[in-house]
Amino acid sequence: MNARPHKQSMSELKLRRLAEHNQRLKEDLNRPRIKVSEASASLIRYCKTTKDYLIPSVWGQVSKAEDPYAPQAAEGCQCVIM
Repeated sequence: MNARPHKQSMSELKLRRLAEHNQRLKEDLNRPRIKVSEASASLIRYCKTTKDYLIPSVWGQVSKAEDPYAPQAAEGCQCVIM
């Protein structure tokens, strides 16, 4: 008699896992999709129009005022404590 409830709980567990998996598959199916050609064209357009300051060979040298990656001038005495 002890084996019967164990099998029932295992089958309930399997059913619950299958139901969760089915729900995830339904969510994945409803996810909006675009064609690869549209995604790659969008990526190319973004790369051509967005300036990347880390590639000066493509975009040219950038002034320190425009460069967000340039070290900022520290305010104050700029003392070093040792």
